[in-house]
Amino acid sequence: MRDIFNGYRRDLPHLQRENATIFVTFSTQKRLIILPPAARDIVLEHLLFEHDFKHHVHVAVVMPEHVHMITTPLSGPDGPYLLSEIMKPIKGVSSRRINKLMKRSGTLWHDESFDHVLRNDEKLQEKADYVMMNPVRRGLASTPDEYAWLWRDWVEGLQQSRR
Repeated sequence: MRDIFNGYRRDLPHLQRENATIFVTFSTQKRLIILPPAARDIVLEHLLFEHDFKHHVHVAVVMPEHVHMITTPLSGPDGPYLLSEIMKPIKGVSSRRINKLMKRSGTLWHDESFDHVLRNDEKLQEKADYVMMNPVRRGLASTPDEYAWLWRDWVEGLQQSRR
């Protein structure tokens, strides 16, 4: 497994490891913009748009002002997709659509995303549980299954593949 410089650096370093799973968090500007339900639908749609093409989404949750996703970048014709290649269309297209929906203009998402390559000793399921329990901890749902903007490849992904 080799380290790959992720192609960009702002305030935070962005490194990824080939074939490694990445925990990603991004938020609205200063977490001040609250996403209504229709906007959360848009974000979830774009998180999954290139699922199993550029990246494999293990779990994702869209909260009112931030997003958590655990994903594994896949390989394309020129090697592994960089996280920046995955995140740019997610944030860019969803931002345009949400601004139109909310009749607003300007920057929606904070420029930086926090991303963390899961180390060998970190359990994917433990991180997935953290993501799934986010709406429960915030009091937005009693159980993860009740929260409409949660996607898990072993639940919703299986349901989609059976259609």
